Amino acid sequence: MTNQDTTKQAKQLDRQQLELWVTYLGAHSAVISALEQGMDQDVGLPLSWYDVLVQLSMAPERKLRLGELAESVILTRSGITRLLDRMVAAGLVRREPAAGDRRGYFAVLTDEGHEMLTRAAPGHSQRAWDCFIQHIKP
Repeated sequence: MTNQDTTKQAKQLDRQQLELWVTYLGAHSAVISALEQGMDQDVGLPLSWYDVLVQLSMAPERKLRLGELAESVILTRSGITRLLDRMVAAGLVRREPAAGDRRGYFAVLTDEGHEMLTRAAPGHSQRAWDCFIQHIKP
């Protein structure tokens, strides 16, 4: 078997597919920018922080292992570590050692973090509706 047989061939996009992809990327960027700007105006919170607060609020006991959190918010382990450092300093999240695992830690949503999420959610939900959800057909 040759190397070519064992590796997947790259797909070439035709012009229409490429235009669709570029349009999607532009729309994604516009939606994220609107959500980020709105979050900053409403409560002075970065959208990535809001994402962490949401993920933790939905988790059992409002906590996730750092690796699980990194996967749920699509960040690297080092990226989530730096983000959590800032959120811990702001009092929105705390780190908790994992029992029986000296290297493992949980990120835990604090009461202050939950209050921030509660304040931020209505504006974010409205913007998500305005920018994206209302355009989705069942």
